[in-house]
Amino acid sequence: QGHLVESGGGPVQAGGPLRLPCAASEYTLSRNAMAWFRQAPGKEREGVAAIRLNGSTIYDDSLKGRFTISQDSDKNTAYLQMNSLKPEDTATYYCAAGLLWEWGSLAMRPDAYNGWGQGTQVTVSS
Repeated sequence: QGHLVESGGGPVQAGGPLRLPCAASEYTLSRNAMAWFRQAPGKEREGVAAIRLNGSTIYDDSLKGRFTISQDSDKNTAYLQMNSLKPEDTATYYCAAGLLWEWGSLAMRPDAYNGWGQGTQVTVSS
């Protein structure tokens, strides 16, 4: 019913790229947006980027320019392309889906989403 599957995580050298797919083909709840969040040990979950079905995107200001969110043409897979990775990007990255009644800062809030993946670990070494 609320099945999201992330993949693509792993170890990477600082400065390198990584792309995280999130498959939502088995997600049957209503949704009009998907998003990526991340959580480092001892820290709160924070919004990375979000995308609406119509293609509108929103980013955490500190990550814009390095991270890009996209979706495939059937809207069943969302991607997070991460470039120029830094050790401080090390975290568990979570995919989320939901039915948002408005865009903007709401899209960066975890409580706006009711579907979550299990997370994929990204570890950036210097």
